Amino acid sequence: MTAISEDVVTFGGEARDRARWVMLIVLLCGQFMALLDVTVVNVAMPTIGRSLHASGAELQLVIAGYTVSYAMLLITGARLGDLFGRRRMFLLGVAGFTLASLLCGLAPDIGVLIAARFVQGAGAAAMMPQIMTVIQLRFSGAARARALSAYTAVLSSGFVAGQVIGGVLVTADLFGESWRPVFLVNVPIGLAVLLVLPRVMEADVPSRSKRLDLPGLLVAVPAVCLVVLPLMLGHQEHWPAWSLACIGLGLALVPVFLYTERLVASRGGHPLLSLSVFRSPGLLPGLATMTLLMVTYGGFLFSFAIHLQAGLGDSALRAGLTCAPCAAAFGLCGYFWRRLPASWHPLLTVCGAAVAACGYLSLAALLRGGGSGGGLLQVSLVLIGGFLAVAFSPLVTQALVRVPLHQAADASGLLTTAMQLSQAVGVAVFGSLFLTLDARPGGAAVVSGHAVFVTLAAIAATLVCGAFAALPLVRAVRTAGTE
Repeated sequence: MTAISEDVVTFGGEARDRARWVMLIVLLCGQFMALLDVTVVNVAMPTIGRSLHASGAELQLVIAGYTVSYAMLLITGARLGDLFGRRRMFLLGVAGFTLASLLCGLAPDIGVLIAARFVQGAGAAAMMPQIMTVIQLRFSGAARARALSAYTAVLSSGFVAGQVIGGVLVTADLFGESWRPVFLVNVPIGLAVLLVLPRVMEADVPSRSKRLDLPGLLVAVPAVCLVVLPLMLGHQEHWPAWSLACIGLGLALVPVFLYTERLVASRGGHPLLSLSVFRSPGLLPGLATMTLLMVTYGGFLFSFAIHLQAGLGDSALRAGLTCAPCAAAFGLCGYFWRRLPASWHPLLTVCGAAVAACGYLSLAALLRGGGSGGGLLQVSLVLIGGFLAVAFSPLVTQALVRVPLHQAADASGLLTTAMQLSQAVGVAVFGSLFLTLDARPGGAAVVSGHAVFVTLAAIAATLVCGAFAALPLVRAVRTAGTE
């Protein structure tokens, strides 16, 4: 009788364990869908521009609209999961994301597409924070380590697959719909997640441990939009007075936001940004380095994709395949960097950023004058992708190494928000630089080659600044290791 009971208990434990992993797979499908839309659209940009008669600034908004709304609502999405239940918020996020994807795919003009991309980003912000929280709460020990590895693998593969899948879908011209399947592919995935997840994930009880910071959100969102949107539209409008005034007003709202957050905290609330977290050694250098890394990466993806297709005349598929080795190197090096000797780890961000900057310079030299770069192009791209991963992968952990445990969630949310928002700023700044230079008269390949040369050189210089910004982080990590 005892043996039978033990068998029943063992079988029940195995069944629960299988259900937990099935739940994680479904959650990661939602994550993959959201990550795919960060990069899948890049290679579709020229085709979308021709189809909807969109300007360069409007194409920038298609890319950055998603990232801006995602970044600004990320911490709020985590708070909503705490208040109303993580399963509920994940499902609402997937539903909003899927509906917005349908609107993107059916968009009759560029205005509707841009608006739907902002909604897509909001949906991603509602679902993505719930995944990490569920892993932390429902997995432990070795199972949690495996779950986090799966999370990281999907994170890397989403960026890798986005470039290639975007190129395949645009080139295949499914049902004569050109670029639209790039967005419509999300619809069946989203519907499947909505159907399956309630069957494999139990509803969680809301903890309501933190409240929403609506005052902070009402200041932060306009501040970001007033800076990012004029940066994208300014070059097209020849920098009118209103664009500069908006940027100035957005920057003026920064101290207002900091004061608001201090006020919320003093009244016992839960601010979006806890200012006390900045006292942690290593966090500010880590934040500065993260910002510069992602600004350059966002600007590179946008300008390089436009150059390949509009400048060199590559098809969307060829452009996607050209970018694939860079993305694959990023994914592989980002996954295996821990196998490097532990004594090297504090220096990886500095060295990785410096070598990636050299990769950008070599790529700029190869493309100058309208050249295609040949085989050396792929070498440069692998160099960029691999060493960016070496710089980026340890960065979050190292920036948090001296942060007190009770502030870890706030610091992690700050870094994640900075990572996403910086990509949008990179598209705005370096995308505007490329589009301005690319508008000169002359042969398309030569003009685009000069534009991408100057843009990549500026990106390389910015990334060198990122390497210098990471130097204080080396000391913080080493000090933490001796405590």
